[in-house]
Amino acid sequence: MKNLKTLHTIVLIFCVFLFSHQNTNAQKIDTDSLLTVIIKDMKSARANYKLNVERGLLGKKLAPDYIDFHLALGRNYDLLKVEDSARFYYNYVIEKNPRYEDAFLYLINMDLEDKNYNEALDLTHKAIELFPENRIFRLKRIAIYSLQNDTQNEAKYLKSIRTKYPNDADIEQRLYALYSKTNMDRVGAYYNITTIDRKGVGPWHLASADYMRQRTWGSLIGRVSYAKRLSSDLIQASGLQFEVESYLYAKRNNYSYLDVAYSKDSAFPEWRLGYSYFHNFKKGWEADLGVRYITMQDNSNLKTLNIGVGKYFGSYWVNLRSYIQKDSPSFTFSSRYYYKTKFDYITLIAGYGTSPDDRTRATEYDTRMSLKSYRLSAGYYRLIKNRYVFGLLITDNEQEYTKNGFQTELDFAVILQYKF
Repeated sequence: MKNLKTLHTIVLIFCVFLFSHQNTNAQKIDTDSLLTVIIKDMKSARANYKLNVERGLLGKKLAPDYIDFHLALGRNYDLLKVEDSARFYYNYVIEKNPRYEDAFLYLINMDLEDKNYNEALDLTHKAIELFPENRIFRLKRIAIYSLQNDTQNEAKYLKSIRTKYPNDADIEQRLYALYSKTNMDRVGAYYNITTIDRKGVGPWHLASADYMRQRTWGSLIGRVSYAKRLSSDLIQASGLQFEVESYLYAKRNNYSYLDVAYSKDSAFPEWRLGYSYFHNFKKGWEADLGVRYITMQDNSNLKTLNIGVGKYFGSYWVNLRSYIQKDSPSFTFSSRYYYKTKFDYITLIAGYGTSPDDRTRATEYDTRMSLKSYRLSAGYYRLIKNRYVFGLLITDNEQEYTKNGFQTELDFAVILQYKF
């Protein structure tokens, strides 16, 4: 009898355990399904964030220790612009389980929107310690330095992570943009000699001196150029040109290029005007759209539309630009390999047709537009002792001068600059 009573007790305990276990599993299934519904709705084109908050509160009530509901509540409150509630749930998630990367990312983005840069910076430090392989938090840190106009720390941190991500196009693009906004002044000199294999033609000489003032808003360059063209040892054309160039930064990812040049001498066009608008996209992409307007010394004028696209591949940069002009289009493909700073690179350039941006041949632009030409350039540039910039560029231009008649034009250019 006693054994039978003991058996009944054991069976009762087992039934109670089995029933409670089934309830727990049922609750788990219900809460998981509810969370799935919330996530699915958030991804839909017509998400109902208010309804998702109600669902999240129900899920939190059913499973108070289920952290994902707190994260979902924070995100939906965030999207509803209920900042206090969003911050409360994001911080709750980080406090209870700091392995949730999304909670850090959402909270950092909120701080950036509210311009709480110091708080955002503290969060990125914590996130990088917890998730050292996640590059997003490192890029956020760079973005914060940029928004604070802290170019010193931005440059320092970019250089430090460049070795960790040597093939990251975004980092290379940011580095180049940062170098372009660093406060500096430069003075420089340029000399180019062009030899031509046709008897009695050339050589041509082009020399210039310039001064550049670079600030966070952009840069302003003043240049004076002198050209002398010889033919059968006689001066065919010579003279001076005065030029002003500028790069202007409007927003973080946009900038403009302006160029105005004037000369009254036959060695140059009378006026050369240029404008281009550049936009930087994600993953190292860049595109530009511009116009060129040239007035020759005989008062004839020429108009050109130029379109370009560029891309960073780690330390490599490539660009294809087309000049759409009256008689024949011109194409230029440029490539660079940056082996250290913005001033340290090797370049290869290939092109077809005459470009309005070719200063060496600008005075013959009107006659060369309808003629064929094929050119190839190779150059080497180096920053020496952080002050001096040295550059060497060699160009072979196969130029048509009569129908099916070509001459070889070799350019040898040297550039020297001092930055301070």
